[in-house]
Amino acid sequence: MATCWQGLWAYRFYLIVFFLPIFLLPLPILVPYKEAYCAFAIILMALFWCTEALPLAVTALFPIILFPMMGIMDASEVCIEYFRDTNILFIGGLLVAIAVEHWNLHKRIALRVLLIIGVRPALLILGFMLVTAFLSMWISNTATTAMMVPIAHAVLEQLHSSRASKDVEEGSSNPTFELQEPSPQKEETKLDNGQAHPVPPGRDHQNQEQLRFTQGMSLCVCYSASIGGIATLTGTTPNLVLQSQINSLFPQNANVVNFASWFSFAFPTMVILLLLAWLWLQVLFLGFNIRKNFGFGEQAKRQQRAAFQVIQTEHKLLGPMTFAEKAVTFLFVTLVLLWFTREPGFFLGWGNLAFANARGNSMVSDGTVAIFISTIMFIVPSKIPGLTQNPEKPGKLKAPPALLSWKTVNQKMPWNIVFLLGGGSALAKGSEQSGLSEWLGDKLTPLQHVPAPAIAFILCLLVATFTECTSNVATTTLFLPILASMAQAICLHPLYVMLPCTLSASLAFMLPVATPPNAIVFSFGGLKVSDMARAGFLLNIIGVLIITLAINSWSFPIFSLHTFPSWAQSNTTAHCLPSPGNPTTPSP
Repeated sequence: MATCWQGLWAYRFYLIVFFLPIFLLPLPILVPYKEAYCAFAIILMALFWCTEALPLAVTALFPIILFPMMGIMDASEVCIEYFRDTNILFIGGLLVAIAVEHWNLHKRIALRVLLIIGVRPALLILGFMLVTAFLSMWISNTATTAMMVPIAHAVLEQLHSSRASKDVEEGSSNPTFELQEPSPQKEETKLDNGQAHPVPPGRDHQNQEQLRFTQGMSLCVCYSASIGGIATLTGTTPNLVLQSQINSLFPQNANVVNFASWFSFAFPTMVILLLLAWLWLQVLFLGFNIRKNFGFGEQAKRQQRAAFQVIQTEHKLLGPMTFAEKAVTFLFVTLVLLWFTREPGFFLGWGNLAFANARGNSMVSDGTVAIFISTIMFIVPSKIPGLTQNPEKPGKLKAPPALLSWKTVNQKMPWNIVFLLGGGSALAKGSEQSGLSEWLGDKLTPLQHVPAPAIAFILCLLVATFTECTSNVATTTLFLPILASMAQAICLHPLYVMLPCTLSASLAFMLPVATPPNAIVFSFGGLKVSDMARAGFLLNIIGVLIITLAINSWSFPIFSLHTFPSWAQSNTTAHCLPSPGNPTTPSP
């Protein structure tokens, strides 16, 4: 019997892929309408995404097969959704991020900031959080965490070895500091010859302190990687999913979600959440001892000097900035400036002035700018132009390689995310074309009598819970079209519910499997699932509260949330009336 269950478990993904479509077949058979066909496709994809029975990117290709066969959309219309402007922005932004990572510019930035901030315990955690969050705004959360965790552990090792060397001078025992948590009941250790040797109480307490500090340092890196990603449109994929869904569902939205508007809304949210996360981790893992946390005392200063020397040595090993690093820095800064000034909204950008269409809107998008800068990186040489000898072929001259090569891009580009973005756009468009969105909207009209802030808060909690078990990309892909339909049905600005839920999809703090940064940190040891869940639970609640504050305050003037926009009106919402429970009214 046990062997039978083991066999079923081993083949569980094959069984899910085979039996799940058969189990769901009664829906399109008994309800032979396009709405039911689209619902069948969405439910099937949602369950495949949740169980990961198929790779996420493969599941994202289902609309190309199902929608034409079910008569929902033509294949040519579906395929267009897989390469929209949002996908181009994602690819262009990643190309620049790959160049930054390839030339180790991100490591130089990280070490330089840590040298400036210092290595006192509380400030060390703050320094790692600030650096990780900043880098995560521009390069992938996973790459940022993978780089920062080894640096953090190298600094910790130096801090603890410095303390251990002091113990040797004082004649106390000096066991090697390990990342595994010692049992609190353990009162003795075994020597190599098997004899018991009592552990000094002070030493055991010291090990516990070191372990807590190690846990706090590890968690601060993965948490700040997730928090930092929400600040920019290209920082994490759910942000781009939102832009893609808005452009797909509401094509007349006049580019309401662009780099500048998103940054204005999300960056203050990120800063507040990052500072509160720092305070929470400090309280949880360092305690309330301000004198100790900020490194006062002779022993603390000696440890700080040792840790500072590690960072300084790592920084010196990088050497002076190369021509390639300077070129990438210049192009990166240029990209950010062009993004901010293209079509900011509160003044005429260069896109409105130089490349305007008949309505005065910029014909150039953020994706155009990203591809332009990344293309330049394939042209600019990585060394000061000049001819050098080819070591492989003596006597032959060789030009230096460009800042980016396609081989490097092909190795580091997560192409699967491009398919996920496309699949999300296709689902949103299919929901609209089939009439499923309108049907869902009609069913959700009773929510019109619920206060809008309460709706936003409950939805944020729901998404934050769901994203702990499912990919944040899949979460936003599934929820956003439904939320857009609900907002239209109750005459609420779609962004009022779509924006906070998108941010909430990045609040994956409780479980190692919730997001790759959590998994990377967990794999380094020193953490148990209970440690991460204990720290992440309150942080999830704090995150939802901060996002609710953001959507009910400074987001209103940025996105004009006090009105129901004309671009969101449909046949069912053409005569929307103001609701006393909702903050939005129809725009004239």
